[in-house]
Amino acid sequence: MNDYFLRFLEKLATFDNTVLFAASIIPYSIFLYYLYKIRSVNRLVKTGFSLTVFFVFITILLSIFSLTFYNKALVDVDLLHGSAEFFLTLSDFVILFGFIKILNGLEVNNS
Repeated sequence: MNDYFLRFLEKLATFDNTVLFAASIIPYSIFLYYLYKIRSVNRLVKTGFSLTVFFVFITILLSIFSLTFYNKALVDVDLLHGSAEFFLTLSDFVILFGFIKILNGLEVNNS
């Protein structure tokens, strides 16, 4: 790797991503708004993508809890971190099952 790229990565590592994380809710909300307008997408897919917002909310709550009661970051408290990640896994499975349902409903044309 060249030195410019390594310096760029070092500079990027010092960037506080809190603002970017908070601002990401805006494009995701727009995505959800238009997703709910598409009638060909079933309810499971829409619910799964909505559960991703719930995962973020739970992660924020558990992060605050972890810092307050354990004085540690969420990633340092395995039980809480695993509990938060469970909601991401749940949303991923709901999205997957929704897309499987869409694929199973497609008509196959073998002509």
